[in-house]
Amino acid sequence: MPNSIEARVETLQEISLKYGCKFLINEPLKEHTSFKIGGPCDIMIFPNSIDSLKELISEADRYMILGNGSNVLFSDNGYRGAVFVLGFDMSEITVDGEYITAYAGASLAKVCKTALDSSLTGLEFAYGIPGTVGGAVFMNAGAYGGEMKDVVAEVTCINQSGEIVAYSSDNLDFGYRSSRFTLSNEIIVSAKFRLSTGDKDVIKARMDELIARRKSRQPLEYPSAGSTFKRPEGTYAGLVIKESGLKGFSIGGARVSDKHANFVINTGDATAADVMKLISHIKKTVSEKTGYELECEVKLIEE
Repeated sequence: MPNSIEARVETLQEISLKYGCKFLINEPLKEHTSFKIGGPCDIMIFPNSIDSLKELISEADRYMILGNGSNVLFSDNGYRGAVFVLGFDMSEITVDGEYITAYAGASLAKVCKTALDSSLTGLEFAYGIPGTVGGAVFMNAGAYGGEMKDVVAEVTCINQSGEIVAYSSDNLDFGYRSSRFTLSNEIIVSAKFRLSTGDKDVIKARMDELIARRKSRQPLEYPSAGSTFKRPEGTYAGLVIKESGLKGFSIGGARVSDKHANFVINTGDATAADVMKLISHIKKTVSEKTGYELECEVKLIEE
């Protein structure tokens, strides 16, 4: 390891020790993603406060923010830089009337359960979406007719100058699987959800219905990154992939799910190279057979 990199590692380790953050070297990224794929990163740190995150970012030459790792595919060679994981140590959730505020590392499932316990409706659609609040807001996650844009009232982030700023919903630029954060390089640290008072039994029934629907229609028994492709205008990705005869098609350990064609799954030993080759094959085949140009929803993180 070059001296410059060793010095940077030492600095980040000192900051981690100062705040009591978990610090790992050469950590396999496959242990931190839902795809269960990815080589080692140089450094992995689990910030436990906004202050620790700000200071770590200021000293990192190259870094990325990771939540639950449910929408990413890391290179087989890993990642040359620091990975800051916003997880359990930054997952506090508070309720104030019809508002729920959650830190970026809080799981969507836990936020949904908090809403249920408080008889608040509006987040039922998100129950079962894998991932954290930060990742969900970042990509405007949605399902079953609902999206983050429908319930997010405010987002607090660290801007490129290292300042803490808050944006109201009018300034979040939500689009289909996008937000202002997909281009701004600002780091989401918390989100405030605007919900409504509802009937607890009705809320629970809807959550149970949607999770049962997910289990019956999606290959949750296999590692994946969720939906592989964005929805094409006028149709569904899973439908055109199925119509192209690709259900069950495999390259290495990566396979198009037999249960839902818009899921590329890891059958046990898939590499990132397998997945990328399969994604390329799907896009080419679908284009030739149906005319639709599929856009990948999974974010590839290069070495």
